[in-house]
Parts: sequence; C-alpha cells; structure tokens
Amino acid sequence: MTLPTSSSKLENAQAILKDVFGFDSFRSTQQGIIESVLEHNNTLAIMPTGGGKSLCYQIPAIVFDGLTVVISPLISLMQDQVRQLVELDISAGVLNSSLSSDEYQNNLVSLKNGEIKLLFLAPETALQPNILSLLQSIHVACIAIDEAHCISEWGHEFRPEYRQLDQLVSRFPDAVTVALTATATPRVREDIKRQLNISNESEFIASFDRPNLYLEVAPKESAYAQTKTFIDKHAKQSGIIYCQSRSGVDDLTTKLKQDGYSVLPYHAGLNNQKRASNQEKFVRDDVDIIVATIAFGMGINKPDVRYVVHYDLPKNIESYYQQIGRAGRDGDDADCLLLFGYGDTGKIRFFIDQMNNEHEKRLATMHLNQMLALAETEECRRLPLLQYFGESEVSETCVKCDNCLSDDKQKSDLTVPAQKFLSCVHRTGQRFGAAYIVDVLRGSNAEKVLQNQHNLLSTYDIGNELDKKQWIALSRQLIQKKLLRQDEQFGGLKLTQLATDVLKGKVPFYAMLQQAVPEKRSSTSKSDVIGNSELMAILKSERKRIADQANVPPYAIFADRSLQEMAYYFPHSKQSLLQIHGVGSAKLSKYADLFLSIIAEFCSQHNLQEVPNAQSASAQVKKAVAKTSSVSSKTKGVVEEFENGSSVANLSRLMKVKENTIYSHLYKYAQTANRMDKPERLIEEAKLTEAQVLEGCAAFEEHGSERLKPVYEALSEKFSYEQLHLLRVFYLQS
Repeated sequence: MTLPTSSSKLENAQAILKDVFGFDSFRSTQQGIIESVLEHNNTLAIMPTGGGKSLCYQIPAIVFDGLTVVISPLISLMQDQVRQLVELDISAGVLNSSLSSDEYQNNLVSLKNGEIKLLFLAPETALQPNILSLLQSIHVACIAIDEAHCISEWGHEFRPEYRQLDQLVSRFPDAVTVALTATATPRVREDIKRQLNISNESEFIASFDRPNLYLEVAPKESAYAQTKTFIDKHAKQSGIIYCQSRSGVDDLTTKLKQDGYSVLPYHAGLNNQKRASNQEKFVRDDVDIIVATIAFGMGINKPDVRYVVHYDLPKNIESYYQQIGRAGRDGDDADCLLLFGYGDTGKIRFFIDQMNNEHEKRLATMHLNQMLALAETEECRRLPLLQYFGESEVSETCVKCDNCLSDDKQKSDLTVPAQKFLSCVHRTGQRFGAAYIVDVLRGSNAEKVLQNQHNLLSTYDIGNELDKKQWIALSRQLIQKKLLRQDEQFGGLKLTQLATDVLKGKVPFYAMLQQAVPEKRSSTSKSDVIGNSELMAILKSERKRIADQANVPPYAIFADRSLQEMAYYFPHSKQSLLQIHGVGSAKLSKYADLFLSIIAEFCSQHNLQEVPNAQSASAQVKKAVAKTSSVSSKTKGVVEEFENGSSVANLSRLMKVKENTIYSHLYKYAQTANRMDKPERLIEEAKLTEAQVLEGCAAFEEHGSERLKPVYEALSEKFSYEQLHLLRVFYLQS
C-alpha cells in the first residue's frame, strides 16, 4: 500500500477546509500548524481566542486514520465542540460525568468500533487506568491538548493534572501531539515545549492582537450605573459581565433583572443542570446577558458576543485577555470595558496572602502588578497587553482603545522621582521588590530596612513627595516602559540600559500619576464626613432655590459632598470655605456671602464653633498645579491671539496644526499659575449660556478635569467635545 505524501495530505486538508467547514482559505498560521501536525511533528500553536485553533486539530483528525484524543478542561467546551462537529457530520464523542449511563456506554461501544474520529476528555479522565487501557486497544493517531498553558506552573491557570499529561503522551509514542493555547508568555511556551518534547521549529505564534476589540478602562465610580449605561448602548445584543465573586454575580444579576434586562448568572456555585441550562439559553439567544465569575471559565464559543464588561479587576493579564477574547469571535467589532477601582486589588491581595507557597505568592503578586500596569497605562492599551505575551513588533497607537482615541491625557515630568527610585534600586543591590524600595525612599523604620543598614543610604527618606501608592504605581510604569525588569522567581528589580539614560539625565521620564491622597485618614476624612443633618437640610433647600432660579440641576451649584463638608466643618470665613471640596474662586465669589451667612446663623442658634479643617486634597492639587507658571512662548502666543479675538479654527489654519493642538495650548496654560485676561472669550467661543457654564463646571468638579470623556457622559452628551475643551480651561481659570 502506498502511504499518502505530505503534499497530498495538505491537499486533502485544503479540500476538507472548503468542503466540510466551508472556508476558502486558511487564516494566519493555520496552514503551517496543520502541515506540521500532518508531518507528525509535535507542535505548539499559539493563537488568539477566536483565531481558529480548533481547526488545527479537527482537520488533521479527519485526515488521519485512527483516533484523535482532545484534552479539554471544561465540560461545557467539550459539549460545544462535539455539538458543532456532529452538526458537520464529523463523528465526535465525549466521556465525562455529564452523560447518562446509557450515553456513556453507547460512546464506549462506538469508540471500540472505530466509529469516533475525535474523543474529548478532561485531563484527569484521560489519566485514569481504565481509560488508558481502553485507548491502548485503539489506534491513537493524534493527541490534541487544548488550553495548554495549564501545563506550566508559570501560567495563570496551572493545573497539576495537566502537568501529568506527559504520561499520556509517552504511552502513545506513534501519535503526534499538538498543544494549543491563546494565552502563553515566552516562559510558559518554553515550559510547554520542554514538557511535550516540541522543537522550536514546530512552534507557531500568531499575533495576539484582536483588532476588532475596542478596549476601554474607566474609573470605577458608580459601577452599576456605569454598567447599565454601557449595556444600554448595546441593547438586545449578546454580552458577558465578569464579577470577582459568586455573590457579586448573584447580586448584579438580581439588580439587572429588576431593571428589566434579559440576564442569567453563571458560576461554579450553580449545579451542573442550572449552569448548562443558562449557557444554552445564552448560546441560543434566549437571553442577552450572562453574568459570570472571573475565576470560572465559561468555555462558550458564541461568535456574536458584542461586549464584555469586567465589573471587577481580573487577577492577571491572561485572565483578562482570555475573557475579552470571548467577544467578537465572528470578526465584527466588539466593545470591552474594564471598571477599574483600587478597592478590587485589596480583594485579590487577600487571596494571594492566603497562599502557603511563597513562590506562588510572588508569582501571583507579579501577575497582579502587570494587570495594574495595563489598567493604569496612558499609552495604547495594546502595548502592555501584547508585550506581555512577548510580541515585540507592536504599534504604539491604534484606533481601537480609549487612550489612543483620547486627546486630553496630559503626562507629567516625573524624571526626578524616577531617578530617585532607580537610584534606590541600584544602591540597595538590585535584589529587592518595589514595596521595599518604597520603604527606603519614604524613610521607613521597618526591621528589614534597619537590619540591611539601608537607613544609611543617600536615598533613604528622600521620597516623601509621593505617597506609597503613587510610588508603587510609578514602579509599575518603570517596569512597563522597560527601565526596570523584575525577576520572575524572587521579584527583585534590576536596572536596564534605558534606566541608565534616565539616571544620567540624558532622557526625561514622562507619565501620568494620580494626586497624592493622605494615607492615614480619620473617620472624618473627606470622602465620608457626615455633616449636621439639620444644617444639611437647610443648605440643600437653599441650593435647590438657587438652582431652580437659574434653571440648572442642584449639583451644578454645589455637589452633595460640598454641602456635607460645610455642614461638618461649619466654615466661618472665605478662606475656610475655599478648603471645602468643590469650592473654587468662581463659586466663592458667587455664593460665599449667602452660604457663610446661613452657616453663621445656624452656629449662633446652636452654639456651634468652626471645626478645624486640614487643607483638602482638592486644594492641595490646586496649589500643586499653581506652582509652575512657566509655559512655552508658542503657548503664550496662542493664548494672546485667542484673547485678541482669533477663533480656534483661524489659529489652526494660521499655524497649520490641528484644532486639538490649539486646545492643548490653552489647556497647558490653564494648568499653570498664569491667568487669562479675558476668560470670557472661552465661553464666547464655546457659545455657552450661563446655565450651561454652571452645569458644565459642576460636572468637572464632580468628575475631575483630567479626562473629558467622563464629563461628556455625565452631561448626557449635551455638550460637544470642542465646547468641553474650552469649558475645562474656563473651569481651571476660575
């Protein structure tokens, strides 16, 4: 008998691609992977979720004489694959606990009779002696290991039973092995190849980029309201929402149901029948939304998921990438929103602290820090995401993430803090992690610092201009921008050549950093002070009267937090009122006399005194911003021409730059201590009424002025971005 040649096998594979699966051509690296497998080379395939991995073992399985064993970690994923294959008239089966006794026996008979081409097994099932014995009585041509990153202890979902699959492979020396995954860092890939005896020549890596996914990270403020707004933009479309806990899934599902959304939960706490039923309804479009735990893999291969929301922070980049990969598998555009709040990190760190293995603990902490770096980056979201997976040729901009489409993110010159941090890493011997370096910089008397005599270093206690969280955030930026590299085994930081250039002052370091927040806050901190309820009611009533008179919402006059602080601190002077959150010079001139008189009268009636108030965080920010008054001559020229009557459009044409560049000059000027002579020109150019100015400034007060998008959305998109650019400058000048 003449054996088929490699070329004839490939021709057969191409015919199957068209005739069975209905595709005209292979995608990306599919052809190379399939050709390698058909030539009986053990192969590693790294392809993004939705990139067509399953074809890389399904087509060889049809070509080969004999059985292909597919190892998969999820019952739901096995069922989904078998269902699709049977629909294509390809004989496939599964052996797992979801089958009835009769179904299980029928599949065993079909298997022994050679009637099944693809058999799906969980790793622990495949290693059972009775299953191994059964398989050895059958001709096994191929072993396909899906989710192969589970093999490596360096992976985010390491599973001991996966590590033992080399025993399965060794039992069938004539079978070719193909390992497939969508999430594997360079170190994980090396581990997989070593475990499964795969050569470098048989490793195929497609780009991890999913260009059809729009990536956005939003500050987690009113999570439920933010989620509803996002869902409403995708009405009647399929979406997945991830939560950190089962209780979180149940609570969110209940709220959404009460508000009329078509939604079901999905987590490990539900019984198999309920989980399968909910998945089926989602796959069949009987329900629009699935709310699921981050920790529980869904295994749903639904092509038309139009959005993924992370209600809580994922614990690592692999989880995030895998989960957003469930959107847009059909190649059409899909939106991915991550609600990012630092409170979520505390929950993750709690679980990390429960780990007994120090190596696992360090690894989990490093994975969390890498996820935080992605959430905090002011650069293209795809940069840290793709670089994490070892993809070196990455464009620095895209048109599918919030950072690249935002023109209002301003970086700060952090060269000096960066130099301090890098110098401290060097002077402590390049063997400590970020937390220890921060302790030295901030003059900690921790036992370890004193034992190492690092309190005697020149970098000891020189870093009090930033709080601990800011220093840690800066360390993540330094790692992300490759000025530092972190030892994977012990977590120590080491300098790179790029760090040397920054240390010597050859290259500046720019990044975004949140304003410092006092670490030790009393029970009456700015965020949770509760003012005198009687005075609060009076102030609210007065605010409502003024707002009705001006035909604006009450928050446009003062936010609730402002009134709470007034009713707690009882300010008696304009200077004290300025220290209240949300009170700037504009509101001071408009409302100080009225509100101070109300407070004074109330205090007189109730024999109350003003409560000392340490300067608020917002006032500190305003002072910090005002420290620098120097701007470039070009910026000054733009401001002068603008104040003399030139429009933004005219200045754009005159200087041959985009209008956004003109807005940027005005914004830079407003960030300094300089003041415009004619700030009314901004309102004139924006064509805003007095009521609109009050409403818009209140929104900036509530959401901050660093980013325009939150303000734009808070104002229900009633203002254009051009108007908001100008109004922001006016707000900062007030």
